Amino acid sequence: MLASADGAMLDGRQRRMNSEIERNLGEQPIGRLMLELGLKPHDLVAASTEQVTHKMVSRACKGRRLTPHVQMKILNALNRASGKTYALSDLFNY
Repeated sequence: MLASADGAMLDGRQRRMNSEIERNLGEQPIGRLMLELGLKPHDLVAASTEQVTHKMVSRACKGRRLTPHVQMKILNALNRASGKTYALSDLFNY
């Protein structure tokens, strides 16, 4: 068992729920943008000059928390695939 910030003891299930809340941030704007642009995750992977995986793109759309480095890779891939210039704030709301 682990103690929470307020000193309460957390069992394994509660710890998992707390970590899921922090990592699962809900559908992100990138999913809507890709749909509007007619892009599939593979289009971003293929357009990227950096190492971007299908899993990274999928996690970005689902709202899984990504590192700033991976967010930039996704942003660069989307800009390259779409021929437009988006900012991180256009893709992610966290």
